[in-house]
Amino acid sequence: MSLELKSGFSFDYENLFGEGKVTAADLKSFEADLKKAHEAMKVMRKTGFVAGHLSKDGEPEKVLFSELPYIEEGHLNSPKSIARLSKLTASVQNRVDAVVSLGIGGSFLGNKVLFDVHCGEFWNSKSKAERDGFPRVYFSGNNIDPRRTTDLIEHINASAKVASCHGEKRPYHVMLLLISKSGGTLDTMSNFMVIYEALKKNPEVEVEVIAVTDPNEKQPTLLKKLATEQKWPTYSVPDGVGGRFTIFCEVGLTLAACIGFDIEAFLAGAKAMDQVCQNDDIWQNPAMLNAALKFIASEKHGRDIEVMMPYGDYLKSVSEWYIQLLAESLGKQFDKQGNEVCYGRTPVVAVGTTDMHAQTQQHQEGKLNKIVQFIRIQKWDVDPVIPDAFPSAPKLSDISGVTMSQALDVALQSNADALASNQRFSAVFNLPELTPYHLGELLYMLAMSIAYEGELANVDAFNQPGVEGYKRIMGPKLQALKNK
Repeated sequence: MSLELKSGFSFDYENLFGEGKVTAADLKSFEADLKKAHEAMKVMRKTGFVAGHLSKDGEPEKVLFSELPYIEEGHLNSPKSIARLSKLTASVQNRVDAVVSLGIGGSFLGNKVLFDVHCGEFWNSKSKAERDGFPRVYFSGNNIDPRRTTDLIEHINASAKVASCHGEKRPYHVMLLLISKSGGTLDTMSNFMVIYEALKKNPEVEVEVIAVTDPNEKQPTLLKKLATEQKWPTYSVPDGVGGRFTIFCEVGLTLAACIGFDIEAFLAGAKAMDQVCQNDDIWQNPAMLNAALKFIASEKHGRDIEVMMPYGDYLKSVSEWYIQLLAESLGKQFDKQGNEVCYGRTPVVAVGTTDMHAQTQQHQEGKLNKIVQFIRIQKWDVDPVIPDAFPSAPKLSDISGVTMSQALDVALQSNADALASNQRFSAVFNLPELTPYHLGELLYMLAMSIAYEGELANVDAFNQPGVEGYKRIMGPKLQALKNK
């Protein structure tokens, strides 16, 4: 059983729906709730409002992530903003040697997805020509780690020294892409200040800063004020788009611009998915179907852990991005009426085939509380054939003669079949190819699925009050430490 779109993207739910799994009767029992959830999505798209959603200040707040795929005048992503991102691409290419992307939460996780899918692990080891003139990329600000931050500074300084020794007659050009809506994010700003000050002291390094922050001019944030004073170019962390959804706005798209990622194709995939997800028929709406099956699997069958298991190393960051999306959106103590419900499914990162040798024992024989969600790439842009390198070793000869992707598919299907044989739930998202368009489809479908599930669970999927709790405690503790 599979829902396939015209693009070739499909959601295979055979091992999640049917006898002994989520049944048609289960779906029927939630029919009214599903209709209500779908109507809420229509209202969200039209007005930006979601019933029961309040900002951290307790005020009604628009939810605008569903606008982001549409490049239109008056939208957060407009023809003007996309053109400005294109200019950023042109400015960076063949001029900037290294970009340090500084952010945490969605400002790190989303950007890491775009980097991994487009660039891969060995990007920074390639020559400038092999990178088509685009800079090396490093990530920081996603943890307060003194050793790694120091290592990063030393590495950049060493790269500058190597460049000068190879006849470069200009400073090594480093762009700090600083992402913080408020400018007070401890993790990000502490790393930024340490790196900024250290690099500024090196005469072989030239530093520029781009600030991605709240664009409000009337009540500027700390970072907006700083950017204005320092004359740093700014891009927007817009109101109405929580960090976990910002991969589709300038938070993610500025980094995309710095690596030559196809922004318009990415948003086109998200737009196509949004249009499909406007279908009233659950069997033709992948986000609503995905949300319904997983919500019911949790509430009626106790499967309240979702193992996100893409088959591909460079998709691990997709799983990590999804962890925040699911955890922050749905892990809520209270429902929209203020009743204590302690709702939430627990997300787990896995990668196939790696975690078939690490986690699968638990998936296969542990508690019946999990859904394993696979992601499969149908056609890889490179696909070596496994050679018969050692004919005298029969066991090795047995695995030769097939492509690596064929072996990967066999592993995934074997995992799914084994799980199904022992009453374990799983499903597969199939991407025709790993392109910006299909990535946009996948990530947007996951975001919209979370919006649907919030309505089904009657919790606010767009706030994060639990995150504010530790922040209120941490501020005074830091001040007390400084005052000692």
